[in-house]
Amino acid sequence: SLFSVLVLNHLVIANEIYKVDLNNSQLKWEGRKVTGAHHGTINLQSGSLEVVDSKLSGGEFTIDMNSMINLDLEDETWNKKLIDHLKSDDFFSVEKFPIAKFKITDIKNYKDSDTEANYLIIGDLSIKGITHSIEFPAVFKVEEGKVTASAKIEIDRSKYDVRFGSSSFFKGLGDKMIYDNFTMDVELTATK
Repeated sequence: SLFSVLVLNHLVIANEIYKVDLNNSQLKWEGRKVTGAHHGTINLQSGSLEVVDSKLSGGEFTIDMNSMINLDLEDETWNKKLIDHLKSDDFFSVEKFPIAKFKITDIKNYKDSDTEANYLIIGDLSIKGITHSIEFPAVFKVEEGKVTASAKIEIDRSKYDVRFGSSSFFKGLGDKMIYDNFTMDVELTATK
């Protein structure tokens, strides 16, 4: 019918793709252990957000696992040792799995007096070829043809077979234990 054609045309016109501006977007990671923490950054290889009538409707991201850097160890030797270890089979097996992926599968409106978050994002995160659904609150805005989004995401590494120093797999680690959850602080800018 004419009505359904008009509705379909409206959806096609309204569904806009925003490409992530890789130079103005940042992923910060932090991993904690009993005796302290390490933090650094990792880069997106690509990313896009789908927007319908100024509302988030989807998105897909690829993370370059080789781009991982550490920002808290000033000694170059220890810094390199840590990054090499994180890239090894003890952790993220980066040679075998050079990219991680995240695809949004569902989006819900979100309200919480403690944060500015306006969406609850649900999606499939793939690390080391293993995929699990995760969810997290996010702040999303469309202003003057530009999209900004931010979120703090907590990820349980044990679900992705990242076992080293994990009490989920090994007992009696004492102060050598590394916590299963690590965090990613995400700041995205995207343009049409």
